[in-house]
Amino acid sequence: MKIYLDGKMLEKEDAKISVFDHGLLYGDGVFEGIRAYNGRVFRLREHIDRIYNSARAIDLVVPLSKKDIGIAVLDTLRANKLKDGYIRLVVTRGAGDLGLDPQKCEKATIFIIADKIKLYPEEFYTNGLSVVTTSVRRTMPDALSPCIKSLNYLNNIMAKLDAIRAGVPEAIMLNSAGYVAECTGDNIFILKENTLFTPPSWVGALEGITRGAVMEIARNKLKLAIKEDVFTQYHVYTADECFLTGTAAEVVPVVKVDGRIIGDGNPGKTTLRLIKEFKELTRLTGVPIYEK
Repeated sequence: MKIYLDGKMLEKEDAKISVFDHGLLYGDGVFEGIRAYNGRVFRLREHIDRIYNSARAIDLVVPLSKKDIGIAVLDTLRANKLKDGYIRLVVTRGAGDLGLDPQKCEKATIFIIADKIKLYPEEFYTNGLSVVTTSVRRTMPDALSPCIKSLNYLNNIMAKLDAIRAGVPEAIMLNSAGYVAECTGDNIFILKENTLFTPPSWVGALEGITRGAVMEIARNKLKLAIKEDVFTQYHVYTADECFLTGTAAEVVPVVKVDGRIIGDGNPGKTTLRLIKEFKELTRLTGVPIYEK
């Protein structure tokens, strides 16, 4: 496997960063998870824009232009001879000292990993997920903006441990006011009649790239009303349909939450239509990896 690290393409065993890197010591950095489908990178521009926005929000200078980062992503895919896969793009504060002061980090570190993707088992898309609500509350937006996709994921990891202990693949996270925010690694949607609801970012939800694509499909193809609005566990339990979205998960149905059956206990018709339309979107759009 080839890894892009600060302008060089290295073997996995040789791709090393300093133990003094503030990304490692303090989670001081930002990242993106990106997908490649059938020789195309899905929504590359949106991912690059978001990592730049995340970096700007934490006053981190990205040492490459947006154009050059895009080229580096494509080069990494080519180096690994991938047409389909998952790309992890990471920008850390770089090496400094053991103190918190980010000014001691002279230059940011950039690395890119491209590998094959492991999705949920196919049965989850056919039969749907069971999930639980975790007791771990989502980090408050006034403490750390959920719009920043940072390397500090301990909040999500603690919630993921609750899911693992419950024997389910995902957990719903509430914010400090008790509103549904997101899952440990996915955005959440519920359908009630002809309206699709998803939490707004100020509740504690990341503005996911897949989330945005699904909202476009729902609005333009399915002619659904879309509301970014607060809702509670009650609204999840009584929803007609529920599903999750994410770069790795894509669109995956939820059929049981905290032991309550959602809808009729099967993936909903709207969810299945969104899965189909999303797959078609990823098949037809994206930045080509290889020259024709």
